[in-house]
Amino acid sequence: MNFLAIIPSRYASTRFPGKPLALLGGKPIVQHVYERVRRVFTDLCVATDDERIFNAVKDFGGNVVMTSDKHKSGTDRCCEVIDKLEVQPDVVVNVQGDEPFIAASQLESVMKCFDDEATQIATLVKPYSEADGWEALNNPNSPKVVVDENDNALYFSRSVIPFLRNVPCEKWLAHHTYYKHIGLYAYRTSVLHDICAMPQGQLEIAESLEQLRWLQAGLRIKVGYTEVDTIGIDTPEDLLRAENFINRRS
Repeated sequence: MNFLAIIPSRYASTRFPGKPLALLGGKPIVQHVYERVRRVFTDLCVATDDERIFNAVKDFGGNVVMTSDKHKSGTDRCCEVIDKLEVQPDVVVNVQGDEPFIAASQLESVMKCFDDEATQIATLVKPYSEADGWEALNNPNSPKVVVDENDNALYFSRSVIPFLRNVPCEKWLAHHTYYKHIGLYAYRTSVLHDICAMPQGQLEIAESLEQLRWLQAGLRIKVGYTEVDTIGIDTPEDLLRAENFINRRS
């Protein structure tokens, strides 16, 4: 099966402008992501709407495609990239450009979902541990997922799902396995075209989670599992934590 990994990367982040070019361990964040993805994928590129990012990727020898600045999501940016290709991949893997510690095992877990010919879209989840505590579980910036017996996502929410009746919320992690959504997606190319043409649904608008558009339209999202914790970079404070992590590891 032919996989193409695309790393959407935009300069105008609300919480951290210029994030892809911020230095981490002496290299831009986008370069860290690219080098990790390259360990797994032969075919990969960065998709950006900014000349500064475009030039930075060229400077470290990466593949990069310039895209429109009108896209609302990385999924839409991926769709523009494949529209420019003469030969279409079987599956497109959308790797967030702010995950400099993405692990090979995580990428491979999502790819493995397509061993099932029925898989339309795949994503990644990580079980919360009891040590994570209620505050982490209840964080609305960390979406939760419920999964069926065939490893398909039933629903994603910023709320804690499921609700455990008659159990104090501080003890929920001791009584149930909750799953954190890791924002890594893969799509069959034909499905990617379809979802980019879909209008927003009410569930997506309510929770501000684009994957709910796909579920509401009747598509299935296969789930891969990981035990690996990564450090995503959303703010300058996250970058400082990531820098400290690199220094401790060194």
